[in-house]
Amino acid sequence: MVHPVRNGNGKTLLSQQSVNTAVKSICDIMRRSNCAGALQYVPELTWILFLRILDERELQEKEEAEAVGADFSPSLESPYRWQDWAAPGGAKRRQLQNSTLNAFLSFVNGELIPYLKGLRDKPGAMPRQKVISEIMSSIEHVRIDTERNLLDVLDKVHTISNANVDQTHVFLLSQVYEGLLLKMGEKNNDGGQFFTPREVIRAMVRAIDPQVGETIYDPACGTGGFLAQSYEYITRNLGREATADQIETLKQRTFYGKEKENMIYPIALANLILQGIDQPNLWHGNTLTGGETYGGLFQGAPALFDVILTNPPFGGKEGKDAQTRFAYKTSATQVLFLQHVIDSLKKGGRCGMVIDEGVLFRTNETSFVQTKRKLLDECDLWCIVSLPAGTFSQAGGGVKANLLFFTKGKPTEHIWYYDLSDIKVRKKSPLTLAHFEEFFKLLPSRSDSEHSWTVNRQDIEAKNYDIKAVNPNRKDTTDTRTPEELLDIIEAKGHEVEEAAETLIKIIKRQLHYKRRDINIKSSEGAAEIICKDFDVTVTLCQELSDPAEYLLRTEVYNIRNPRIVETPDFDNAFKDTFDSLIFEFDKQIDIKKIIDRIEDVDNENIEVEYPDDCSSCNISIKGFDADIMIDDWRLTILRNRKTDPLQLVGYFLKTQKLLVNTYSIKELPMGK
Repeated sequence: MVHPVRNGNGKTLLSQQSVNTAVKSICDIMRRSNCAGALQYVPELTWILFLRILDERELQEKEEAEAVGADFSPSLESPYRWQDWAAPGGAKRRQLQNSTLNAFLSFVNGELIPYLKGLRDKPGAMPRQKVISEIMSSIEHVRIDTERNLLDVLDKVHTISNANVDQTHVFLLSQVYEGLLLKMGEKNNDGGQFFTPREVIRAMVRAIDPQVGETIYDPACGTGGFLAQSYEYITRNLGREATADQIETLKQRTFYGKEKENMIYPIALANLILQGIDQPNLWHGNTLTGGETYGGLFQGAPALFDVILTNPPFGGKEGKDAQTRFAYKTSATQVLFLQHVIDSLKKGGRCGMVIDEGVLFRTNETSFVQTKRKLLDECDLWCIVSLPAGTFSQAGGGVKANLLFFTKGKPTEHIWYYDLSDIKVRKKSPLTLAHFEEFFKLLPSRSDSEHSWTVNRQDIEAKNYDIKAVNPNRKDTTDTRTPEELLDIIEAKGHEVEEAAETLIKIIKRQLHYKRRDINIKSSEGAAEIICKDFDVTVTLCQELSDPAEYLLRTEVYNIRNPRIVETPDFDNAFKDTFDSLIFEFDKQIDIKKIIDRIEDVDNENIEVEYPDDCSSCNISIKGFDADIMIDDWRLTILRNRKTDPLQLVGYFLKTQKLLVNTYSIKELPMGK
């Protein structure tokens, strides 16, 4: 439901888009004001937005208290309230603007920020004052570079108001704020590690189905997405029938979390406040080591929880100070978090957890096996969902992940799997809740289908607790042709490329009035190059095994000067049966965007490509080959995970038209053990 949002001038912002536009204009000012990236301007905008909403909320609470003759104690004193120093007509603001040059910036940096940070240390500090101090904990001074730009930001923030929104619903601005948090994970920003795609969160919350009166915990809460979405889910289900006691319970005594990072912890607090949770019970410190930075908001938290929803960091490594706290010692962060989650659940408690697929299939480390045995012995692991590759790439991560759903209190007898891995996820077509439609239809009965199946405990134990999702119902689409067969097909159809090249030459001659001697053609084994004199253009045609005519429509044109073959590797001799990595260094810069566009245009379900927004590199995975291909401007690297036939891999790579280059040399060839 979209609620109207009134700005400070009385104008109503009726849509999500209008609020988005207002916030975007604020970010535009901040980007030109010493906050170039999202990792800089989101934390800055966080505390400013928070103070604006806090002031409006307390004005409303004051009016309500006066209406019934009750006392009201504001969190902030004058002149540190938004209405005093930030609002366009504020008394303190007018005084500072009429004073000396930069008096306003001096007040904000020298008085306002220290006052806000020190609230938690006041005798008898209220919970909300502690929250304010923690939101300001990482702010030393305003990042915005000039007083004029800061005032412009404050004016635009002031135009956003929550005045007409039913407080039992999610404030419209919180949805916009989610978009800001997502930007922290784009373009390979480190912020992506703290952000889980919201559609994944919504699916997990719906599957776990948290209820009012239950305690909900996230031990790696990041920006607070799981807690915020749980609040929205519960309040939406309660609707107008929610009682005052239920609302108070939700806002005060329901949501608990822990976060280590200094920059992210205050953002999580502000996010939950914007969602409508008055008292976010968040602990600042290292969940795994127990090292506390600030625990004032976590006082009175239960030892065990009814619901845990979490996405622990992928690929982290922990030291001995963390490992000594757990029964099964390992440096793998996710394995320690899995142990922590199991130990933090009440009997009958439910958990939804994102986990790296490597944790599921690794059986060569004792701690991994022991932790999975603990999970199956103490909990009913009733569902594993295999997510598509690339689900987390927009949020800054490219790891293949799964969802675990389990209930503590009885051992696992069988696991129901659901497979979403065949969905193509890209930036413009991300995973959405609609992709989970069949999953939710089958979940109550745990029925088998083309995408779902059940595995018994005995079969899991026989595989030494390898619980990776391997769909037995999926049709095998692996190309089983050998390199020799591929080469025979290329040779047999090579003449089609030559005919196409001759046709193209005729077109060039007719349209550009070129003479035959001005055009040079080279062809061999299903590939041809046409080089036009003076223009330094090389048109490369490569045989598409399935349909040469279709490939001709996708002919690539490269602006290359003096292309030449530096060295053609002898695959039979240079490539061995095993290798750790194989690196090609090219003599010309690779047009990575063209490669990405080509792969996405072809839409081959066997190929996955991940890349940042600026297309500065890409990572290609090919089903059927246990290896990854990484490309940057000048280099192509093949990383081997297990024993792979390199000739078959390279043949498949060429066959599927990943890269049309004719100039390369073997730069490095480290051999496997």
